[in-house]
Amino acid sequence: MGSSEADDDQLLKSFLAEVSEAERDNEVLRILGCFKLNPFEHLKLSFDSSPDEVKKQYRKLSLLVHPDKCKHPQAQEAFAALAKAQQLLLDPQERGYILDQVTAAKEELRAKRKKELKKDSASKIKSLVDEGKYEEQHERSDEFQQQLIIKVREILTEKEWRRRKMQMRISEEEGRLKKDEEETKEMWKRKREHEEKWEETRDQRVSSWRDFMKTGKKGRKGEIKPPKLKTEDPNKSYVQRPVKPK
Repeated sequence: MGSSEADDDQLLKSFLAEVSEAERDNEVLRILGCFKLNPFEHLKLSFDSSPDEVKKQYRKLSLLVHPDKCKHPQAQEAFAALAKAQQLLLDPQERGYILDQVTAAKEELRAKRKKELKKDSASKIKSLVDEGKYEEQHERSDEFQQQLIIKVREILTEKEWRRRKMQMRISEEEGRLKKDEEETKEMWKRKREHEEKWEETRDQRVSSWRDFMKTGKKGRKGEIKPPKLKTEDPNKSYVQRPVKPK
């Protein structure tokens, strides 16, 4: 850290030492009341803020609500929210995702304004005369910035809702597949147990069959005896047939 940054930090600490407890409490409430999906709001930064500005603002606000200096019961929660906001905005992928939604919000607001200008000929003429400066000035206005914040909230909320629904469906599908897998495992387990039991009784079944072949009787208690085969009577020269009832 350079001498200039060290001096700035020392000056900041001196300033914060004079901040009243009420101001610290108010900042905790502000942070906790921010829209949770927009880290720019937590750090009170515009959407075009640089990573260096993110770090600087985080240092300032985190000192303000640090649990060691702020007596508010939710100071730790606010401090953690600031840390998460900084982490998201310093992560290129997360930052890029949020800025993509900001771009989408701007496009929606510009399309809406374009329709409005068609109805307002005076504004349309001024826009043409200023060669775009009129629109640039409008987008820098507090009115447009507030509209942009609200629109970004709407888009981020919709995206998050879709993400959660998709995650829920994925979880349900994973649960179904896991259940099917467990049922399949149980089925194969029962099949193996049946085969093992069948193999265990193999010697007993072979012995029973051998006894039967020798004696024609039950080899052991509980075994089924095959039916006797009828033999032809040589003294009967005719075949008995059933008589049909009249």
